[in-house]
Amino acid sequence: MVKSKLTGKMQTLAGVICVLGLIITGCAGMPERYPVPLELTDHAVIRGIRGARFWGDGPEYSMKKFHKFTDTEFRKNFSGVYETPHNYMAISGGGANGAFSAGLLNGWTASGTRPEFTMVTGISTGALAAPFAFLGADYDDMLKAVFTTTSTEDIVEKRSILSAVFGDSMTDTAPLRMLLKKYITPELIDKIAEEHQRGRRLFIGTMNLDAGRAVIWSIGAIASSDSPHKTALIHDVMQASSAIPVAFPPIFVSVDVNGKVYDEMHVDGGTASQVFVYPASMDWRKITEKLKVTGKPNVYVIRNAFLNPDYNGVKRNVIPIAMRSIDSMIRMQGIGDLYQIFALCKRDGNNFHLAYIPSDFKEVPTEEFDPIYMKKLYDLGYETALKGYPWKESPPNFIR
Repeated sequence: MVKSKLTGKMQTLAGVICVLGLIITGCAGMPERYPVPLELTDHAVIRGIRGARFWGDGPEYSMKKFHKFTDTEFRKNFSGVYETPHNYMAISGGGANGAFSAGLLNGWTASGTRPEFTMVTGISTGALAAPFAFLGADYDDMLKAVFTTTSTEDIVEKRSILSAVFGDSMTDTAPLRMLLKKYITPELIDKIAEEHQRGRRLFIGTMNLDAGRAVIWSIGAIASSDSPHKTALIHDVMQASSAIPVAFPPIFVSVDVNGKVYDEMHVDGGTASQVFVYPASMDWRKITEKLKVTGKPNVYVIRNAFLNPDYNGVKRNVIPIAMRSIDSMIRMQGIGDLYQIFALCKRDGNNFHLAYIPSDFKEVPTEEFDPIYMKKLYDLGYETALKGYPWKESPPNFIR
């Protein structure tokens, strides 16, 4: 049984390289950087793009303005989500296991029951699926292509051990960047901007490694801006969200503080959480009241992973111990995230719906991103959703 091994193996190898980096001191040849000073971290902004992002562990800064809107302003700025039912989609990380979410979403479309999502969030591999899920059925073919025809060489190029130790990662993700350019085009970004203007929201999570805090990026706000750099920034955010520390290179984002330029180091959003909907500090019940939401909002969570534990006798060796420990940590972190979302749903009056890879799926990948494995996982998600996916109404082992 495969349990988060696709990302787990990469993170384990990343950990080994990290240890080697501590043993062999010095990083000669690495470009100098200008991180934001601690006292200025809350004041760093993306030049020319208002509301591009906010901290994942704090309230969104624009909420004060939101709560002051009049009925007329709500109808103007949130025409697509005002006085309507709300459906939120959260897509987790999971590496190649993201094929499960792609199949489920496309099978849901084929069943004729898939709703328009008011809000979509994505982390890591979920960040790659999120734009297509957000834009709807017209982009199902692209979603399928990304998660059934992509191989490891389409994502990363391996570096030598010396390059990894004296660099910032063990691989080069230039192929992933090319993949993003192929699918996340200026035309697609314009479509995201149109939906953002209707009040719908697309959020992607990263980790600001300098600050040690999760960051939630408003892709719609970036897409709606006049910045000539918006396409590159969206590619940066999506690439950063899947940048497993040490295994994949971090992404550096230029920010402005009082006219001075600094850089922030961003890595895989999965280092903060495997899946998210909105920060716990946001009063979501008040938001839905202001928007006069019809009925209870539905929160759909796709966890691109197995949730049941699997037994695996571990050899008494540093690499197997590290590999197993990281795999277990990722699984337990993901379960904890599900319980947090479930608690928020109970607090805010939302309906909770959960999907995850069943334990009876026995296929084993032959590489990190194995197209054959991914196609079979895609087909599983598709066929299950086509028949009417049996969404779970609570996290695993929760006694109702």
